[in-house]
Amino acid sequence: MQRKKLVCLFLLLLYGPAKLAHAQVLTLKDAVQTALANYGTIKAKANYLKASQSTAQSVKREYLPNLNVAGQQDYGTINGIFGPSYGLNGLAVASSGPTLAQNNWNSAFGGLYLANVNWDFFSFGRIKEKIKTAQATVERDSADLAQEKFQHEVRVASAYLNLLAAQRLTRSWKNNLDRADTFRAVVVTRVNNGLIAGVDSSLANAEVSNARIAYTNAKDNEQTQANNLAVLMGVPVQEFVLDTVFIKQIPTAVADSADIVNNPTLKYYENQLKVNQEQAKYLQRLYYPTFSFFGTMQTRGSGFGTNYAADQSDYTHAYWDGVKPSRSNYLLGIGVTWNLTSILRVNKQVAAQKFTASGIQDQYDLVKQQLTAQLKLSDTRMKNALDNYREAPIQVTAASDAYNQRTVLYKNGLNTIVDVTQVLYTLNRAETDRDIAYTNVWQALLLKAAASGNFSLFINEF
Repeated sequence: MQRKKLVCLFLLLLYGPAKLAHAQVLTLKDAVQTALANYGTIKAKANYLKASQSTAQSVKREYLPNLNVAGQQDYGTINGIFGPSYGLNGLAVASSGPTLAQNNWNSAFGGLYLANVNWDFFSFGRIKEKIKTAQATVERDSADLAQEKFQHEVRVASAYLNLLAAQRLTRSWKNNLDRADTFRAVVVTRVNNGLIAGVDSSLANAEVSNARIAYTNAKDNEQTQANNLAVLMGVPVQEFVLDTVFIKQIPTAVADSADIVNNPTLKYYENQLKVNQEQAKYLQRLYYPTFSFFGTMQTRGSGFGTNYAADQSDYTHAYWDGVKPSRSNYLLGIGVTWNLTSILRVNKQVAAQKFTASGIQDQYDLVKQQLTAQLKLSDTRMKNALDNYREAPIQVTAASDAYNQRTVLYKNGLNTIVDVTQVLYTLNRAETDRDIAYTNVWQALLLKAAASGNFSLFINEF
């Protein structure tokens, strides 16, 4: 058994440093940059922004007139009849010919070629307002992307600090387990030598078991925090080696002033309100008529001759004779269209936009109130965290001295195991309080950066 322990120790000394040397330290800045590049929601909102930009470009082109060209070549009869008809959904043919006494099945080729221009050249600023609405949508989606990036930066930084705290707590609980195990060895030795009662070994075993359970729970929490960070970074779940250099330092920006004016979340709601206002202006333009210019050039060909009304044999089955152009017409005009009943519909749509604007304003006011309270809370948390930061080392030093003293006294039979286990608990509590106090200083600074909307206030410390 002793030989196995020596072999394990040798392998640990041989391969342990090499493993640590190859372990890559994940800095907070690297974690944030990786998360911004990989996280799905950010990618999605970046695509939404590109879609809005393309839509804005498309709306600008609505100034262009509609230009249609068409051509068709047909084969069929041209029997005509007096009577009304309506080409419902394009289900009727447009055959034209003389009205004869009876139907016949004389058929020939025909062709129709046309070009059409239709341009709404004046609509009381409707297209202009539509363009402004599209541009406001681009600004809103851009603000939404900036807001998502900012919030994700805060989430990743918070997850990083949580994992760092969990790792340090795991280390503290491991130290506690090692101390309990070492103390148990002392107790067992003294029991075996008949120097103390056997019940002390039972109490020592119980303390080791309790320390092992706490250590296992700490590792479980550490894994949970690691999983959370991996998900936010968009990388596979893994063990992270974090940067621990900064954790024992006080941030230089603890006393910097901050406000919420430039918070990305507020900017998003401001842009959302602007989109709503532009949509209302656009809808109001629908009250007015539209002035249009239109023009058509049409050419036709037919296999039926000009004397077909009198002579039904005056037609040909020749393809080219039927489809070649033979008659042309053009048409130019200016028109106005005004759907008077649209005023009633648009009126309610404008009213709906106003209610929506009021709702967005209410959300804006709520978020502003929350951020103001959060900023004030961050100052209080920073003060309290700094107080605990200064007290934590004192507590650890005192608890460590007390533990060493009580252990020595116990070895010399001058106190009981209850005294030792009590001070053991005190030392472990001091170490965990220290780990939490160090992390809380940075969490308070992160809270301040999140409230102010200035992530640089936090990330520039690294």
